[in-house]
Amino acid sequence: MANKAQQPPYLHLAELTASQFLDIWKHFDADGNGYIEGKELENFFRELEIARRGAGVVTFPHRGGRMLLLIHSHHDVSISPSQLAQILPTEENFLLCFRQFVGSSSEFMAAWRRYDTDRSGYIEANELKGFLSDLLKKANRYYDDQKLQEYTQTILKMFDLNGDGKLGLSEMARLLPVQENFLLKFQGIKLTAEQFNAIFTYYDKDGNGYIDEQELDALLRDLYEKNKKEVDTKDLTGYKKSIMALSDGGKLYRSELEIVLCREPVL
Repeated sequence: MANKAQQPPYLHLAELTASQFLDIWKHFDADGNGYIEGKELENFFRELEIARRGAGVVTFPHRGGRMLLLIHSHHDVSISPSQLAQILPTEENFLLCFRQFVGSSSEFMAAWRRYDTDRSGYIEANELKGFLSDLLKKANRYYDDQKLQEYTQTILKMFDLNGDGKLGLSEMARLLPVQENFLLKFQGIKLTAEQFNAIFTYYDKDGNGYIDEQELDALLRDLYEKNKKEVDTKDLTGYKKSIMALSDGGKLYRSELEIVLCREPVL
């Protein structure tokens, strides 16, 4: 629940800077889990309405109003940072740049592969800076080095949950709207390093260090069956497409699947 003793910051402003947007996010994401949900979301909508009416603003920008209607019509109980960015008028909205060019889980995974240049399983600050720079260029948004650094630090502060100065796959995936974040589907079936090694070795029949899409299909079905989780064919197809976006020409190597399914890095 948001802190009632402290007034929500900046909700009355016509335009927010990246750092102001971050302050709002931290205020309402009270438990720090990366989503505004439940009571947090109720508090956000209530305080937003109070602040905007107090400032003499009774309507939302077109995109923001449309997002609010979408959230209510789908009875969403949580929103991601990129969805909040569509509601609040953020300066040079770099989060919307992300949504414009990375609109699905599979596109996100392809971008991850492209910018995790050292294949460490993390996006470090310098890699993130390059990622944001390319996004802004594609969107024809002007920026200088100072602004790019501010955006980079804002993303790190918002998504780096363990404070290690870099983003893991699941941390950066929170840029996606909740309904697009397929990694949330695997939260209950994360594997230990030992379990992951055993299952990868089982499906890598020829021991060449990678599995293909058909083998991934069988692996995912077995995972869901063993964890007593139901998955329909359409969902499974989407999960496969997203994970295979990490592959190298249809070859999904151990280290690439590891960052999706494993709790800790495999040493």
